[in-house]
Amino acid sequence: MVESEAHKKYEFKRTLEALRNKHGRGTELISLYIPHDKQVHEVAAQLREEFGQASNIKSRVTRQNVQGAIESLLSRLKLIPKAPENGVVIFCGAVDVGANKTEMQTYIIEPPEPIKSYKYHCDSSFLLTPLEEMLHEKKTYGLIVLDRREATIGLLRGKHLEAMAHLTSTVPGKQRKGGQSSHRFQQLRLIAINEFYTRIGEAASEVFLGVDQKDFEGIFIGGPSPTKEEFESGGYLHHELQKKMLGLFDVAYTDESGLYELFDKLGEALQDVEVVQEKKFMERFLRELVSDSGLASYGEEQVRKNMQMGAVDTLLLSDELRKARLTIKCTNCDYEVKKTITKKPGDEEYQPGNCPKCGSSLKVAESVDIVEELSTLADQMSTNVVFISSDFEEGNQLLTAFGGIGAILRYKTGI
Repeated sequence: MVESEAHKKYEFKRTLEALRNKHGRGTELISLYIPHDKQVHEVAAQLREEFGQASNIKSRVTRQNVQGAIESLLSRLKLIPKAPENGVVIFCGAVDVGANKTEMQTYIIEPPEPIKSYKYHCDSSFLLTPLEEMLHEKKTYGLIVLDRREATIGLLRGKHLEAMAHLTSTVPGKQRKGGQSSHRFQQLRLIAINEFYTRIGEAASEVFLGVDQKDFEGIFIGGPSPTKEEFESGGYLHHELQKKMLGLFDVAYTDESGLYELFDKLGEALQDVEVVQEKKFMERFLRELVSDSGLASYGEEQVRKNMQMGAVDTLLLSDELRKARLTIKCTNCDYEVKKTITKKPGDEEYQPGNCPKCGSSLKVAESVDIVEELSTLADQMSTNVVFISSDFEEGNQLLTAFGGIGAILRYKTGI
């Protein structure tokens, strides 16, 4: 099966979840980050120095475990003549497995992005922060929705939209009060509008210049005409931000809901942003479901049956789906059953109980991650697999309302 970038990201995220649940009795777990340009023989030399220094550890058990982990790391390094392009991370140590026992475990990871610096870290848990930061979407967009009464400023970071500032104006309505000349009233109104636009520009500049500019892609403005055009052409934003204007869109609302309205209108402008693609798939899935066309399916059992028939065009999987497909067999007779369980890192081993046929004990003969199982089946049936984040409303709905598994069908099956 050829892994998509989304599938690799899912695997990477799941691996980090598992590592987050590993703990040592003392400072016995070693995290080794090796960038591409770091010479492996230099790393080996430093590890031998650490081995010598570990002899000063007072606790005999901790000393033995640390030195054992370093020896294991040294043996692994012999198999790595040169660090890969993105570097390599090796986690090794005596992990507490319960029942007053520890087990020497080693994990080797090629990260999705280059490692910036060499690190040797020894603690009671593995150092995961540099890898966890790689999971965060880097692209950031600035959103402004405004009219002459109010304005809201937000940031779209990867799949997360956040309102950062809300402003209201003192611009008087178009009807002048008695005693004021029409010209005087118009002048006061234009001054108030200019002052409000200036305040919006200052607030937006503060928010947008506060993010990492190398990841800041640009700014979209929403609102009625001619307000958004006046603001955009008036030079109210910082000169560096003026260069990053990406587009103007008509929106009806200028409070926080206006940010979501603007985001929904950015489809073509943000085609490469994952969340836009995911929203399109979820909208199509929900549309087929509501229309009762028979071209949508959800839930593990129904989707699996449709996939086995070759009827699934697109398989939708929540990136928070954590289930295992078990093959359970009797230790005495020919009884066998398949069962799906929720399985998260740190969960206790599933106990299948006794055989309903002969009463003997049952055992788990095989355990497969359900995402792996369904992805392999999808590959065999030329089915497109899309991972859906739960960071937006429809994505969270897939996880909570539809069990994390949905499908858009090629044809109606009646299942």
